[in-house]
Amino acid sequence: MKLPTGFQAAGATGGIKPSGKPDVALLVADRPLAWALTTTQNRFVAACVTRARARFASGEPIRAVVVNSGNANCATGAQGVEDDAMLAESVAAALASDVSPADVLTASTGVIGVPMPMTAARSGIEAAARSLDVESGVAFATALLTTDLTTKIAERSLPGGARIVGMAKGSGMIHPNMATMLAYVMTDAAVPQTRLREAWPGIVDRSFNQITVDGDTSTNDMAAVLASGVHEVEASAFLSALEEVAVELAEAIAADGEGATTLLRIHVTGAAGEEEARRAARAVAGSSLVKAAMHGRDPNWGRILSAAGQTGVTMRPESARVSLQGHVVYEGQPLAFDAKRVSQDMTASIIELHLDLGVGRAEGRAWGCDLTTQYVHINADYTT
Repeated sequence: MKLPTGFQAAGATGGIKPSGKPDVALLVADRPLAWALTTTQNRFVAACVTRARARFASGEPIRAVVVNSGNANCATGAQGVEDDAMLAESVAAALASDVSPADVLTASTGVIGVPMPMTAARSGIEAAARSLDVESGVAFATALLTTDLTTKIAERSLPGGARIVGMAKGSGMIHPNMATMLAYVMTDAAVPQTRLREAWPGIVDRSFNQITVDGDTSTNDMAAVLASGVHEVEASAFLSALEEVAVELAEAIAADGEGATTLLRIHVTGAAGEEEARRAARAVAGSSLVKAAMHGRDPNWGRILSAAGQTGVTMRPESARVSLQGHVVYEGQPLAFDAKRVSQDMTASIIELHLDLGVGRAEGRAWGCDLTTQYVHINADYTT
């Protein structure tokens, strides 16, 4: 995949992962980038998150992003902080250009509490620096992965030649609390950094913060948008396309949840406000009972109402409405329906759940996946 103008990328194998799969992703721009960032709200964070927040607070542009997968470099003490700084220094040294360590955003993902194998990390950085290319988007996206089964890439084009290309990773430890994964969205649109930083949190709230796999928010999560500023764009069209890319990536993460067989799309309407609609949708997506029912293709609609009701959102049971795969199963009262037919329609790879709260006009969406025995196996054996 070709990247937007001004960007090059690479993916390489340094030896961080015992599997021998790609484990270092490198993104480099030929000019200073305007950027915006959101990070995890977990109070226990990795060194890369602390450093990224400091770089973001400085207001200064960046030129590169390096991500290692297979090691979170979290809960690794003072050495972990030094190692994270050394990742940025290694990128600057490998590029042998005007990129300084301060220009490099670092990120790590993988097992918590294991010291970073710096020899392997440096080897991967050096290999990635040698293979930078404008066509290496897929290689970058592949090197991000841990337990993911698929790469996650989305793109949009805008009038005037601007493009937006986003890449993400995430499969487990996925739950709304920003950012629930790693995501990097590149664009060659000319957008002021102040505008990006104003818009990005809201876009993240309506996309990455509306997905859940297992109710756990990671220690390392971040989502960044990076702009090289080549093509002039109409602001509203750009922001709309940017949100579309974020939503597509978010949905891809939910669909690739650990052990998942089915993507759940939850649409809540009739809410008193957008925040309540999004909160109810998240609750339905995150309910273990709903997720288990969806895996069993069981049209147990009572679990959907219960999940939304426990959030405290305003709802009117006598006016509420629930549908599964387009079949209305509750409308102020239980409705007669063909359970076997609904169950059969739920065997699709995507299940659509619609809940109308019956009190207003606001709406919101969330995405999740079914709960399977394979999820338990993956996480029972993660480090052993």
